Amino acid sequence: MKQKFYTLDKIKAHHAQYNLIIGERSNGKTFACLLEALTKYVKSGEQSAYVRRYKEDFRGKRGEALFASVVEAGYVSSLTNGEWDRIVYYSSKWYLARYNEVLDKIIRDETPMMFGFSLNDMEHDKSTSYPLITTIIFDEFLTRQYYMPNEFVIFMNVLSTIIRLRDNVTIYMLGNTVNKYCPYFKEMGLSHVPEMEPGKIDIYSYGESKLKVAVERCASIMGEAKKSNSYFAFDNPSLQMITGGAWEIDIYPHLLERYESKEILLLYFIDFEDNLLQCEIIQHGDSIFTYIHRKTTEIKDPENDIVFSLEYSLRPNFYRNLVRSSDKLCKKIRWFFDNSRVFYQDNEVGELVRNYLNVCKTEGRG
Repeated sequence: MKQKFYTLDKIKAHHAQYNLIIGERSNGKTFACLLEALTKYVKSGEQSAYVRRYKEDFRGKRGEALFASVVEAGYVSSLTNGEWDRIVYYSSKWYLARYNEVLDKIIRDETPMMFGFSLNDMEHDKSTSYPLITTIIFDEFLTRQYYMPNEFVIFMNVLSTIIRLRDNVTIYMLGNTVNKYCPYFKEMGLSHVPEMEPGKIDIYSYGESKLKVAVERCASIMGEAKKSNSYFAFDNPSLQMITGGAWEIDIYPHLLERYESKEILLLYFIDFEDNLLQCEIIQHGDSIFTYIHRKTTEIKDPENDIVFSLEYSLRPNFYRNLVRSSDKLCKKIRWFFDNSRVFYQDNEVGELVRNYLNVCKTEGRG
């Protein structure tokens, strides 16, 4: 089978304002979008924006290397008919450039083809206008680490700074399949992303508005492009994201012994991403531990049962933040997580709890 990398052809055909492209690592998602940015600038002078969570993600050597594969493939020279032969990075901007033998130095274009934006540096960009930017690339919007507090709103503010009053901007959001419980999915009403099959594109519309979101779950790359799979052939489900684009899921401890209901000392619930989890602190013989599993029925006593939820509530039995709360009960519950005394029904339940705790850890950070 011939080597095949990702292209924007299928998703562009839907003419959506937002295009979420999710797939395995190194399948060409970023390459395709950078090539789109280059092509638009060369053909019509349209500029692009490259967005990352933190400025460190594209500054310095990372910024210098961003277009390396596009340059090496010869696209700069071919699209500009040899006028330019490289792309250089300078002060959060990327420019077409060439080496001048007479002057023995690099000459760059007068105007940048692409600007860099970071979510954590949003305030510094508010006063500037970018009327020529028509393509926005948010790279690696999915993460297994921490999302910023109110990150979706911050991202919307970055878009507002760039777009202003125009309607000619296309947004690409690129992510590896590292975390199916991403806050962007809920904020954007993308309810079916975790269940999408590779190779499929789902379209979301929003009432009578003109807003359209296209979500593509990239098909796995086969053939020459995946010779590297032999390096990741260990019997570890977490590596299937690298080799075939499966959602990355850690391996979590499962319950080792059965227990009786009379051994449950305390019952509480975690309500996260429309999933309700039942958590039980159990005294089993000389052992004490927490077991967490799905709850498929409603909470029997919502006025008194302990519930952890990111939704705000005035009920005294509702808590938002298990990690940062100074409440004595929360501290006792947190002890089990701090001391690896928590067991899960399956790895999916473990992923839900990990993501809930990650959100808790970010609250209150700058």
